[in-house]
Amino acid sequence: MGFQTPDIAALPRHPIIIGEERLEGGSGETIAHVYPANGQVTREIAMGGPADVDRAVEAARKALPAWRALPGDQRRNLMFRLAALCEERSVEFAPSLIAENGGIAMAAPFMGYDAAQKFRYFGGWADKIHGRTVPMWGQVPAHDYVSYVPYGVVGVIVPWNGPLFASTMVMAPALAAGNCIVLKSPDLAPYSALKLVELVLEAGFPPGVVNVVTGAADVGEAMVSHPGIDKIQFIGSDRTAKSVLANAAQTLKPVGLELGGKSAVLVFDDADLGQAAQKGITGAVSANGQGCVNGTRLLVQRGIYDAYLGALSMVASHIKVGDPMDQTTMMGPVITEQALQRISGMVERGVEQGGRLVCGGTRMGGDHADGFFLPVTVLADVGNDTEIAQNEVFGPVLVVTPFDTEDEAIALANASDYGLGAYVHTQSLRRAHQVTSQLDAGMIHVNGSGEAMQPNCPFGGFKHSGHGRLGGEEGLHAFLQPKNIWMGLTAPEAAQ
Repeated sequence: MGFQTPDIAALPRHPIIIGEERLEGGSGETIAHVYPANGQVTREIAMGGPADVDRAVEAARKALPAWRALPGDQRRNLMFRLAALCEERSVEFAPSLIAENGGIAMAAPFMGYDAAQKFRYFGGWADKIHGRTVPMWGQVPAHDYVSYVPYGVVGVIVPWNGPLFASTMVMAPALAAGNCIVLKSPDLAPYSALKLVELVLEAGFPPGVVNVVTGAADVGEAMVSHPGIDKIQFIGSDRTAKSVLANAAQTLKPVGLELGGKSAVLVFDDADLGQAAQKGITGAVSANGQGCVNGTRLLVQRGIYDAYLGALSMVASHIKVGDPMDQTTMMGPVITEQALQRISGMVERGVEQGGRLVCGGTRMGGDHADGFFLPVTVLADVGNDTEIAQNEVFGPVLVVTPFDTEDEAIALANASDYGLGAYVHTQSLRRAHQVTSQLDAGMIHVNGSGEAMQPNCPFGGFKHSGHGRLGGEEGLHAFLQPKNIWMGLTAPEAAQ
């Protein structure tokens, strides 16, 4: 029978919002958006193209002088109003979040609350952006100070696996800093970002401060190369980031990058085994296994290796995979048929390269057959240098590798091109501090699995996982430029 498609009437109808205009189609190609849980089309979408980017940038630049000059308390109040709307109307995000990429109903209300928290936190910064004075050396009397000013128009490119989460992560600090926004909503998962921009207008933001163009790669390329966009914030894969950087180099445009990961989970023999198994399984389940910071590379001390695999397998057996609209479903489908085939191929090669399949690994049938479902899949005895251990799977797949010593665990964890997240399970405070100090990762949780991604915490990666930070005071300053002003105070000669 398969699963029903969410209410189409509840999905946003306007893939292009520029200034006050809400358009039902842009200048790009028309695509059929597919619901991953049953393979059915939700809506035909006439996407935007480079011409729509031109118009969005024009609207943003027109709005910029007044928005930049708006007193901080007024920007704060608008952001607080938007936060209240996101919270009060959080249930309205659910159809979009489920339909666009198979996100589960259980998590949908949290996403509206998360958006509210970001706008509330950074709204609180909007009236607290101030400079500093700098003491001058030498004999010439002078006054020197630093002020912080917005970049101007920021182009925001977000991925399909979490468009609402990623959009708010960027928009909240960028708006608080006084920038205007041109947002690219992803073609594979367009709806939640569009719903967000509808609420931005409803909150009373001036037209043109936030604009959105739904589109494919050509829209992103037009944004990156556009001389009217002053900075790009890109969230996505390291492969695409290389093209973004090459394109941005033509206009010497600064680029912030939050990219992928292959986050290690280090489980030591003094860990709470049950808790570590429950936390470990979230790498496969969170965002249906399609999260950039998910812990998917599990390094387990040899003394508890077999016991941990047993606990992990037991927890996996209790994960309900199914209809995303069912409130009891814990994991939904992956994004497309192509993605499912790619993931299955990586699992097969992982077994060929010595991995032992503990659970999962086979596409689900029955009611799941029309969608793109794979159960939680665990491969044990995986060599750390294999394809599946070194590359993002972006699906509900965990790989497990044994280690003997603390130093070996650190070396295995750092033997990766990525450095976004890491997770450490231990009851030793000494070990927690010692190990975390040596891990090459931008976000590290001890005895956790991603719970602390609050808007007041800086988030970002090392190495191929990008540079720059979103969240916290660091995230605010990512969208501000320092300006140094020196004033000579020598009296005019006539007055001496």
